[in-house]
Amino acid sequence: MKSRLVRWVVRTAVVLAALAAVLVAAGWAVLSQPQFGAPMAGARLARAMANPQYREGRFVNLEPEAPSTTSLVDYTVRQFSGNEVREPPAPVPVLTVDKAALAAAPPSSGLRAFWIGHASTYVEIDGVRVLLDPVFAERVSPLPVGPRRFHAPPIALADLPPIDAVLISHDHYDHLDMEAVRHLARRGSRFFVPLGIGAHLEHWGVPANQIEEMEWWQQRMLGSVQIVCTPTRHYSGRGLRNRSSTLWSSWSVVGPQHRFFYSGDTGYSKYFQDIGARLGPFDIAFIKIGAYGPGASWEDIHMPPEQAVQVHRDVRARRMFPVHWSTFNLAYHDWDEPIRRTVAEAARVGVELVTPRLGEWVDADREFKSTAWWEAVR
Repeated sequence: MKSRLVRWVVRTAVVLAALAAVLVAAGWAVLSQPQFGAPMAGARLARAMANPQYREGRFVNLEPEAPSTTSLVDYTVRQFSGNEVREPPAPVPVLTVDKAALAAAPPSSGLRAFWIGHASTYVEIDGVRVLLDPVFAERVSPLPVGPRRFHAPPIALADLPPIDAVLISHDHYDHLDMEAVRHLARRGSRFFVPLGIGAHLEHWGVPANQIEEMEWWQQRMLGSVQIVCTPTRHYSGRGLRNRSSTLWSSWSVVGPQHRFFYSGDTGYSKYFQDIGARLGPFDIAFIKIGAYGPGASWEDIHMPPEQAVQVHRDVRARRMFPVHWSTFNLAYHDWDEPIRRTVAEAARVGVELVTPRLGEWVDADREFKSTAWWEAVR
C-alpha cells in the first residue's frame, strides 16, 4: 500500500510537470525549435498531394480507425497515474557490444542482429549494415522532460561502425532522434524514410543525396539488397498541430540470401498478408509488441501482443524478434506485460520466438537459446 502511495505522489508531481511542459511546448513550436522538423513544401508537397493517402492536408490510414475519445490532458493524467508497474523495479540486463570486434569485422554475409532498445535495432544482412529507427537520446521528447530511458544502449552511438542504411518508420520522437540522425549523416549513412520525413532531415542538415524518400511499395537498391517501403497502420507528427503531416511505413529488406521485415508502429491491418504474399517468407520479423492501450482507438494504431504475433504469421516469417518494449514508459501497462503476453501467444500458436537481452546477437542461421530474463528483474 505504501509503495502505491509513493508512486501516486511521484506520478502526480510528474503530471503537473508534464502539463507545464505542454504549455512550454506550445511556445517552443512558435519559436520553430529544430526538434520539430520542417513542413513539406514545393515538389515534396506536390508529391504528397498526388499520394492516395493524402487528404485535406494530412495523410490518412486507408482502413478506418476509431476516433479517439481521450484528450491530451486525459492522456497525460492517465499516463502518470494508475497502479501499473510501468518501469522496471531493478536494472534490466544489458550486454555491452564489443565495439572493436564490430568495427574490425566486415558486415555479416548472413543475417544477424542485436537489439539496441525500444524499436532501435542493428542488423547485418548479406553484407549490408542497417539501423532500424535508431534512438539514442536520453528522453523521447522535444523538451528536457518526458519519457526517459530505463537503460543505457548496449553500444554508444559514436562507437557504431559505418552504417550503410538507416530505416525510419515514422517521425515520432521514440523513432526519429534528431541528434542520432545528424551523427549518422556526418558519417555518410543513407536514410530511407517515408514521404515527408525528408523535410525534417534536410532541416537538420542531412544532404539531399543521402535521403531516399519513399511511398508504399516503392523500392530502392543498396548494392545487392532491395529495400521496400511497405504499408502499416499508424499516424505521425512531431508538434502539437501537425498530426499525420508525414507518411508512416513498415520496411521489408530483401537480400540475395536473406530477408527481414520490420513492422514499425502499427495497428493490425490486412496489409500484412499482402506483404507476406508479395515479399515473404522472411527469415526474421522485427515486430512491435508494446505501448498499446485500452479501446479501439488505441488498438487501431498500436496493436496488442496477440495481434503482433498474428502479423508475424501474416508476413510469413520464420523467427519473431519482439521490439518496442522495455525502454520507455509510453502506455498503460506493466513494463513487462508485452513480452509475457507475446510469449504466451507465440507458444499457443507455435511461433518461433526469440527473447534476446539488449545487445545479445541473434543469428538467423543459428539456434538461439531464449531466456525469460525479465522474470529476474525484481
